[in-house]
Amino acid sequence: MDLSSPAFQNNGLIPTKYAHQGVTGGRNISIPLAWDGVPAGTQSFALSIIDPHPVAKNWVHWIAVNIPALTRELAEGASRSLMPSGTKELYTSYGDAGYGGPEPPKGSGPHPYVVTLYALNVKALDCTLTASLTAFLKLLDGNVLASAVLTGIYER
Repeated sequence: MDLSSPAFQNNGLIPTKYAHQGVTGGRNISIPLAWDGVPAGTQSFALSIIDPHPVAKNWVHWIAVNIPALTRELAEGASRSLMPSGTKELYTSYGDAGYGGPEPPKGSGPHPYVVTLYALNVKALDCTLTASLTAFLKLLDGNVLASAVLTGIYER
């Protein structure tokens, strides 16, 4: 499976407009994503954006589950308003549901924002909006047909 964004290349810089509102110029607009090469038998997708930087400690920026199997893209700004029908956006480390853009501490260096798309063999994951990253990853066990990763970099 291949995952891409028209906003940045893999290991490229994430434009500031996608950063959290706490960043000067940040508009907290969810990044546009597109994918192809979906394996046969895919019944739904799950998506996560995690910052694994040692300072961030796996900060959750976005988790979306139950994305319909026929979906091949998420438009810029889709979070909270334009998500495909049936999609559930979980709470982030910011404490609210939906996309939360990069906002690394000033001076902490470049942070990687790891976007992972999972093709699943189930139509829906049964999880609460407040499920932790650990609980989300546990729900994926045995249900992932394929995954794809796209990493963006952001620094303040």
